[in-house]
Amino acid sequence: MTLTLDNPASVAAPFGDRFSHVARLDLPGGGALLVLSGQVGVDDQGAVVAPGDVRAQSERIFDLIGGLLAAHGATFADVLHVRTFMTDLGLLPGYGEVRERYFPHVKPASTTVEVSRLFLAGAVLEVEVTAALITG
Repeated sequence: MTLTLDNPASVAAPFGDRFSHVARLDLPGGGALLVLSGQVGVDDQGAVVAPGDVRAQSERIFDLIGGLLAAHGATFADVLHVRTFMTDLGLLPGYGEVRERYFPHVKPASTTVEVSRLFLAGAVLEVEVTAALITG
């Protein structure tokens, strides 16, 4: 097995260069497991997109996740698990509307929790995913 930590050019570098966006574990016999760091709705300069707006931030987050997946040859169809951190579970319907567009048929395993705050003011959710590339 080979572990690769990656920051694809398709997404702005992580804040303070303190972590990797993607941990990829290539598996014996082919295939790979992709673990993505949590993504928040920020623009390429790191500013929160539409502070407080769950739909706009959800769109941006899934755009970022899509870019990270694509950089490793994956799509949303390869996602096994979605973990969501929200500052207010009352915003869940808006998030759910956006998320449904990315997972219209097969629903991955999922965890959603409410947290007191996120690391950027105005950010209302953070989403991380785990995906698998199956070959053979």
